[in-house]
Amino acid sequence: MTEAGRARDVWFGALLFVVALAPRLWVALAWAGEPVWDGHYYDFGARRIAQGLGYSDDRTVGGQLVWHPWCHYPVGYSAFLAGAYRLFGASPVVAGAANALVGAALAVATWAVARCAISAPRARVAGLLVALNPGLVLYAALLMSEPLAALLTVSAFWLAVRDSRSWRGLALGALVLGLAALVRPQALLCAPFLALTRFSMSLTPPPLRSSSWFALLRDGLIATALALCVVLPWTLRNCRVMDGCALVSTNAGWNLAIGAFPRATGRFETLRSSDGCRDVTGQVQQDRCWLMYGLRQIRAAPMRWLALVPAKLGYTFNHESFAVEYLHEARPAKWPESQRKALRGVTTFAYRLLLGAAALGGIAIPARRRAWGAAVQGGLLGAALGLAGLAFLNDALVWPLAVFAGAIPWLPLPGSPSRPPALLLSAALLDTTILAHAVFFGEDRYHVVVIPALAIFAAAALRRPASWAAA
Repeated sequence: MTEAGRARDVWFGALLFVVALAPRLWVALAWAGEPVWDGHYYDFGARRIAQGLGYSDDRTVGGQLVWHPWCHYPVGYSAFLAGAYRLFGASPVVAGAANALVGAALAVATWAVARCAISAPRARVAGLLVALNPGLVLYAALLMSEPLAALLTVSAFWLAVRDSRSWRGLALGALVLGLAALVRPQALLCAPFLALTRFSMSLTPPPLRSSSWFALLRDGLIATALALCVVLPWTLRNCRVMDGCALVSTNAGWNLAIGAFPRATGRFETLRSSDGCRDVTGQVQQDRCWLMYGLRQIRAAPMRWLALVPAKLGYTFNHESFAVEYLHEARPAKWPESQRKALRGVTTFAYRLLLGAAALGGIAIPARRRAWGAAVQGGLLGAALGLAGLAFLNDALVWPLAVFAGAIPWLPLPGSPSRPPALLLSAALLDTTILAHAVFFGEDRYHVVVIPALAIFAAAALRRPASWAAA
């Protein structure tokens, strides 16, 4: 890249940060309220850490307050907020301002990853899609972990891709992905895919020779091990102070049980002592009990569990309303039903439009000069438009677009556009999210983490076939 090109990128990155930051700061200052739902616990944990009490609460034992460690929720987001609280005081405004900075940085990080995958104009579109996404803008007023998890994951991808010719890129990306796992443990599922960056930024996927597969496996294991090295100190802390060892948090067993027990619907449902695990007390013990309970339910009725997958993916990918409902829960008087309905309509429409465009990210413009490739790409385009039409007609069938968007980039089909590692890493983020919530349960907040990937796919839509030139 020339000096002039680098200067343009610096100016655009700075402008993108400001464009993303301004609406987020306004929302954070105007709409931030009392933390609710999971946000209450993130805020509580952050305040305890900021006070020097660690990730803990107090229990009353024999009339005395006793310090009690916990790790039900991942520690990463609370630790991040604790830094802001320690510097500026604990308040919803401080948390909102910190979230606004995270959201603005996420737009820049998305643009940076896209810059490694598609043309400069298209990459700018990807950054702007994240900067101006209504749901992500609203998230600045929420004490929720998804934007920070997305920022760390996308930043890990960028570090790995930008220095793909040396081991340093893989190592730095893996270490940052380890930090992301402390916010969202599912980020570890992306670690093996960092190995893709060790192949050249070619127009085609890595070759299928046995030596190439061995190198992919080796590099994937190294990346995973490095990511786990970041998590390990927290795991050792849990082993030392909890009632047993926990990798990051103690909610995986709960989540599996919620997605598998007889009252499961595909979304969050409250577990009761009557469901099982009545006589356990410690957090690790409870989580292991619910894990075993969930596995028993799956073994007893595997087809029922599998039949819930469409519902789980539907709750995850069909709509976008969590941010609006969080704001209403925090300040009910400020959000009458008419305003809630209108804003839910805006966020859902913008999200579905983005998802529909993202479904085209792995499809090339049908090229007449290659009849077979043109036919294949034309068929894919028809399938994507058909799924979009189905989603338009039936709100419960939006989720197949997400599955389609995540699957197509991996297929070595004739006439396909280029699939550089940065694009495949975006697909990996989407696909691991689909897998996680097919296993556990779905809520629309969980797709927030993949909005950067959707933005990159949307910006990459309908490029030229790889046999022509990189888009």
